[in-house]
Amino acid sequence: MAAHQSYSWMLIALSYLISILGSYTALQLAVGIPLAQSSRQRTAAILAAGAAMGVGAIWAMHFIAMLACDMGMPVTYDLARTSLSAVLAFGACSLGLAIAGSGGFSWSKLVAGGVCMGLGVAGMHYLGMTAVLMGAFITYDVSIVALSVLIAIVASIAALWLAFNLRGMAQMAGSALVMGVAVCGMHYTGMAAVNIEDNGGQLPAGYADGLRGENLGVSIFAVVLVLLVVVLVLNHMRQRRREAITI
Repeated sequence: MAAHQSYSWMLIALSYLISILGSYTALQLAVGIPLAQSSRQRTAAILAAGAAMGVGAIWAMHFIAMLACDMGMPVTYDLARTSLSAVLAFGACSLGLAIAGSGGFSWSKLVAGGVCMGLGVAGMHYLGMTAVLMGAFITYDVSIVALSVLIAIVASIAALWLAFNLRGMAQMAGSALVMGVAVCGMHYTGMAAVNIEDNGGQLPAGYADGLRGENLGVSIFAVVLVLLVVVLVLNHMRQRRREAITI
């Protein structure tokens, strides 16, 4: 018997909002990559922007959206694989930024960085899906999976182009709105590829120890929101100091 998915619209809205804020934060931090005066500063800027994009805009959006999905049966999430998916998103976004931001701008580096980042984002999604523990089997429609990977790559190329070509606050805000749509589009396309088949209620190993909780999605949103706001405030203060020194 196939199980059917339904969604919490509140958590869907929160997943989109955190994706927007994470994208905006990453764009703000990426400004520091070409302005870095040492390899240490450049590495710090890349890692900061990679964390904001990979963990804030992409992984947090993914996990909150997963919690928004009612799969028709009790579900928990394996902590190790959930954590590893966040690390993968962070690493892929940081590597993509490093590739695209090395030396002068070129389309070849942008595409290479975008492909790397997009494959990492898609990998994060499907690794995160293996963390789902429930009494059912999950299979995928391969053609829709391929489409979700393509969306991830195109969205990543767009994100990298925006990161290295936009400077105005209004442009970054508008771009963050678009990036939020792209990130959510990849996730929900990936979810459309899912087929859930009831296995008779046989629970997998580790089910009882998995992450769960009615307020888990809201809690993750609140924690990531606070962290991103703190990063934005600190980055704004650093920019003001840098401008004051220049003057």
